[in-house]
Amino acid sequence: MAANRWLATGNFFTTYQEEQRTFVTSLDRLIFSIFLLILFVWPFFFSLSRPHMLVIDNILVAVIAVLGLNLVTGFAGLISIGHAAFVGVGAYTVASCARLLGDDHFLITHMWPILILAGGVAGAIAGAIVGLPALRLKHLYLAIATLSFQMIFEWIIKFLAFFNQGQTISVGRVMWITGEIGRNNHYIFWYYVALVLIVLMGFGVRNLFKTRYGRALVAVRDNDRAADAMGMHPGFTKIYAFALSGFLAGVAGAVHAFLYNGVGIESFTLHHSISYLAMAIVGGLGTLNGSFWGPAAIQMLNLQVENFSQYASDYLPSSMNLATALRPFTFGLVIVLFLMFEPRGIANWWRIAKSYTKTWPFRY
Repeated sequence: MAANRWLATGNFFTTYQEEQRTFVTSLDRLIFSIFLLILFVWPFFFSLSRPHMLVIDNILVAVIAVLGLNLVTGFAGLISIGHAAFVGVGAYTVASCARLLGDDHFLITHMWPILILAGGVAGAIAGAIVGLPALRLKHLYLAIATLSFQMIFEWIIKFLAFFNQGQTISVGRVMWITGEIGRNNHYIFWYYVALVLIVLMGFGVRNLFKTRYGRALVAVRDNDRAADAMGMHPGFTKIYAFALSGFLAGVAGAVHAFLYNGVGIESFTLHHSISYLAMAIVGGLGTLNGSFWGPAAIQMLNLQVENFSQYASDYLPSSMNLATALRPFTFGLVIVLFLMFEPRGIANWWRIAKSYTKTWPFRY
C-alpha cells in the first residue's frame, strides 16, 4: 500500500489483506463516517412532515429488499421476478403472529426484533425452496419458476381465510425504552431501525465478498462450469444465493409490516416485483452502492410524477387521471433509457465521479 493513507494513488498492495480493505484510504473512511453521522443526526435538526418521512422510510425498506435482489440477480446472475413474494413472506410472518397472539401481545410489542429476525428466516427458507429449481433451470426458465412462486404466493394469501383473504391484517405498535412508540414518533423510530439494519447488512454483504462464498457467487455467474472445475458447487451456491436474498427480503417485509401497522396483499404483487427489479437495474446490477441509488431514484421519480399530476390537474379536465397514465409511462421510459444508454446504472456515475476526484487535476 502507498505510504500516504489519505491520498493514495494507484493500487500498491503487497498483501491480500490490504487488497480486501473495506476503505482503501483514510479519506474514504472519514467521508463515509461523516455521511453516516449526517444520516443519524439530521432528524434532530430538521423536521419533516409525516408523508415525507413515510417516503424516506419506504426508500430504506426498499434498499433492504434490493440488497437481497442484487445478491441473487446482480452478483449470482440468477433472474428473480418474484422478489416481492419473499418480502411478503417476511411481512406475513409478523402478521400471522399478530393474528394468532393479538396486537398487544408481549411478543409483538416488546420482542419485535425477534419477529424481524423470524421474518428474515422465513424468507430464507422460502428462498432456499424456490432456489431448488436453479439446480436444473437457467435463464428464462428460472425466471418463469420465480414468477410461478409469485403467483402461488398471491393465490395462497387471497384464498386462505387465515390471511384474511388478502385484506389488511393489523399489527400493533411496538415498545421502546421510552415507552410505546406513538403516532408522532412512529416514522422517525422506524427510520432509525431501518437505517441500522441497512448499515449492518451493507457491511455484511461487503464482507461476504471477501470470503470464498461471496466469490463463488460471482464465479457461478460468470461461468458455472468453470466454477465447478475449480472446486465450487454451483448448485449449492445458487441455493444459498436465493436463501440470502430471501433473508434480506424477509427482513424488509417484517419492517414494512411494523411500519404500516398492518399487512395487505396489495403491497406484494407482481407489480412490486417488477419495481424491485427496476430499482436494481437503475441503481446498477452487481454493485453494492447500486442497491442504495436505485430505490432512491425510483421512489423520488414516483413522488415527482405524483406532484406533477396534482399540479397539472388544475389545468386539465377532471375526467383525465394524469397520474394513472404517467406513472407506468415514466417507469417504463426510465428503465428503457437506462438499459440503452447506461446499463451499469447510477453506480457507474458514482464510479466515474470517484475516479475523477482521484486523478484531478490530471485527465488520465
